[in-house]
Amino acid sequence: MTTGLWIILDHLVALLSVAAWFAAGVTLALRRTRLALAVLIAAVLVTLVRVGTVAVLASRGWWFVQEKVLLGLPMLGAAGTVAVLLAGRHLLAARRGRGDGRSAGGVVAVLTAAYAALAGLVVTFLAGYPLTWSTALITISFVGAGALLTTRVVTAPAGSTADAGVTQAPISRRRFIGWAGGAVVVTAAGAGAGLSFLPAGSVTLGEGRGRSSRAAVSVADLRGAGSPAPGGAVRRHVLTAKKASVRLPSGREIDAWTYNGEVPGPTITATQGDLIEVRLRNADISDGVTVHWHGYDVPCGEDGVPGVTQLPVAPGADFVYRFRAEQVGTYWYHTHHASHVSVRKGLYGALVVHPRDGQRADESTAAGQVDLTLPVHTFDGTVMIAGRDGRTEHPAPPGTPVRLRLINTDSDPHRIVLAGTTFRVAAVDGRDLNQPGEVSDVGLRLPAGGRYDLVFLMPGRSVALVVDDDRDGGLRLRPDGDAAGAARIEDTSGLPELDLLRYGAPAAVPFDLRNADRRFTMVLDRGVAMVDGRPAYAQTVNGRGHPAIPDQLVAEGDIVRFTVVNRSLETHPWHLHGHPVLILSRDGTPSTGSPLWVDTFDVRPGETWEVAFRATNPGIWMNHCHNLPHAHQGMMLRLHYDGVTTPFAGSPGGSPGHGH
Repeated sequence: MTTGLWIILDHLVALLSVAAWFAAGVTLALRRTRLALAVLIAAVLVTLVRVGTVAVLASRGWWFVQEKVLLGLPMLGAAGTVAVLLAGRHLLAARRGRGDGRSAGGVVAVLTAAYAALAGLVVTFLAGYPLTWSTALITISFVGAGALLTTRVVTAPAGSTADAGVTQAPISRRRFIGWAGGAVVVTAAGAGAGLSFLPAGSVTLGEGRGRSSRAAVSVADLRGAGSPAPGGAVRRHVLTAKKASVRLPSGREIDAWTYNGEVPGPTITATQGDLIEVRLRNADISDGVTVHWHGYDVPCGEDGVPGVTQLPVAPGADFVYRFRAEQVGTYWYHTHHASHVSVRKGLYGALVVHPRDGQRADESTAAGQVDLTLPVHTFDGTVMIAGRDGRTEHPAPPGTPVRLRLINTDSDPHRIVLAGTTFRVAAVDGRDLNQPGEVSDVGLRLPAGGRYDLVFLMPGRSVALVVDDDRDGGLRLRPDGDAAGAARIEDTSGLPELDLLRYGAPAAVPFDLRNADRRFTMVLDRGVAMVDGRPAYAQTVNGRGHPAIPDQLVAEGDIVRFTVVNRSLETHPWHLHGHPVLILSRDGTPSTGSPLWVDTFDVRPGETWEVAFRATNPGIWMNHCHNLPHAHQGMMLRLHYDGVTTPFAGSPGGSPGHGH
């Protein structure tokens, strides 16, 4: 069973534990002696089962159980033990005919155990990882306050709202316990609240040996080349961001935010070594726009992140991006300002760079080959996948080389199936795989922001590209005269998923992974945190939300390793700007196929990924979840090269990264 399923099971057992302890307290207060004893025994057994689920999760990683092991279970264990000793004795006596089984102390103790069980579950959902002293003290104080209030009600003098049949404590002792307990609770709560206001550090160094600092440089000075490489050309483009009514391939018209009035925006193509120059103009997008070159390792000043590398481009203004096309492959661009809204509305497009020699390692670029760039995007619940011409059917004579460039521009993953042919996954996130083998009858999980290049020779029958197992949608390629092109294809939902960590052949990597200069751990979760200065139920990294998450400090030349842990029940497609990362392992199992260099990787619930890269692109880079609403809700931070500064911090138009 996966760690994600164990997390769900542990939540269910914890919830059952809360219900059992409360049921035991209520039945005991109602003098349902036999039922109270049975429910108390059930509560103890469920608590022991909870110990087992936590033990299993602990074997998957300390991140999944820290607050449970250090606070939740000890608190419940102590309260539960007292409850069993106080209530159990009276219930067993009643079972033997001596007494009614109910005592004030027993009722208070059992309900206090219920409060402890509930508090532990609440801490997991509202605070998560890491457990702090402030969280622990506030939680204990709330449980203590609940116990004191219950004591006051249950041991109230006869004639009050309490049941007169309950053994009452002397008034002087009740007052002493109330005042003393209240003082302890208030002190603990006050200390916890005070600790919660301690300022967080602005930078984390991680583990490992750091390099010396460099002379200060501004991101405004880290701009692209001014000329193409020898033999290259200058590719000039103008992108005008504006609102427009757009007709989808289905024929439906939508109100969109566009580049040049088109969705997707114009495909920018270049040949390796060319200089790409793009002038961004904002016609009427009031929130402002930028262009971020997703997966393309441009100089930092060209990265298009408002508040970090530039100001947002306001209506009537423009900004020029300029960089040399040195990376071959399939990439894309989108605004990085208010992107949780703007990208969904249509501010995105494709970037494709071809090799200068006209040939890739995996195929010839012979005349007549079919090369389709296919962004996958969802408008109003309908998935759209089509080339620039909007067509969903294409002719392809048998024997024609075909390359399908798939780009997931959504915030959720898509399942892709290529039916009717064998094929190879030639490239992932624009980077060629080593000796990819032919596969068929498999599903491909395409992460948000990710790209796959699928290549094959067109067979003598129709081929269908199926998205999310929708057999009536997707894209078809038909041999000339194939009347079966529109035929319904077989169900693809049961096909196994291709594991890219075991696909292709191993090869050498360009650095020694045993000697990382920096190691960082990012634990992804949900919890109450400050996001842009306001409290929110946030998407968190190490218990904090943007911009309160400390920057990760590195130096040029460092070998950096990331451990990314997902404690939550949602998938987080993780994306680092400016650097491809090498996948090392998933859930402790090493990657054994082709070296997998990606810029976005899906961290599913309960998964732990390890990745590495060399810090060779100085700047201040966003490091965030590419589920764009998650980033907006706090799940982003910055990778900060030592000595690099920005003049754009605190700029108008929203926080760095995605704005509002």
